[in-house]
Amino acid sequence: MASRPVWKGQLRLSLVAIPIELHSARESGSKTSFRQIHKPSGKPVSYQKVVAGLGPIDTAEIVKGFQTAKNEYVLIEPEEIEEIRLETRKTLEMVQFVEAAEIAPLYYDAPYYVVPADELAQDAYRVVRDALRQSGKVGLGQLAMRGREYLCAIRPCGDGLLLETLRYEDEIRKAEPLFSQIEDDPADKELLEVATQLIEAKTAPFDASAFEDHYAQALKELVARKSRSKKAPRARPGEDAPEVETDDKGNVVDLMAALKKSLEKDKKGGRKSSSSRKKAS
Repeated sequence: MASRPVWKGQLRLSLVAIPIELHSARESGSKTSFRQIHKPSGKPVSYQKVVAGLGPIDTAEIVKGFQTAKNEYVLIEPEEIEEIRLETRKTLEMVQFVEAAEIAPLYYDAPYYVVPADELAQDAYRVVRDALRQSGKVGLGQLAMRGREYLCAIRPCGDGLLLETLRYEDEIRKAEPLFSQIEDDPADKELLEVATQLIEAKTAPFDASAFEDHYAQALKELVARKSRSKKAPRARPGEDAPEVETDDKGNVVDLMAALKKSLEKDKKGGRKSSSSRKKAS
């Protein structure tokens, strides 16, 4: 399946603007995913939006709210959020450059590949890539995506550029309260020497392919083994079960249609049971 960009805009360095696309560098398709099943009936579990005292509600009636006091929320309409115009929605400008080692690992969040939008953009793209490579620097900037503005770091990656979103300072939990109980005395010299030798003996160039997710692999083998087994329990929902349209996350898409189907089924069941009672009497 072809990768779809998660953001389109321009990468700017001073007066140079390069049309780019961002593609997630994470591969999620390899993970084993499960659906929750109601074991007695064998039917998939769906999730509904509910309000205490009202029950299921129409998703069109949902707005965002910010709590200002107990049982009090300021309501924000989607149109009001859309009116917040940021230049970073379409432009990622590199406003500062730093040494890569200056950014602590705990600031890094999610990686994205930066790709030139067309052939015309490739010349300027390569100039920026090679300049970053030659200087050994990382470019910093901000972009707005998915309802928030991200701090970003851009660095060379193979033949292209890699963008990594960074956490802001106020998103980082301070380490001092957690590390304050650790004694600051120097380590025993002999033990330190042995530990250092062990580290040196196991030092090698980083190769991510040398590691694998053993838990994910074990899950795949379990699913495959049970799929082949005729004795493995299976869920087969009855054909009379109402089909409820859901999205990728299992949320009910058309709640009103689902409720009407359930109501019709209950009415039919009620008529049958009442006629049975008449015959019995």
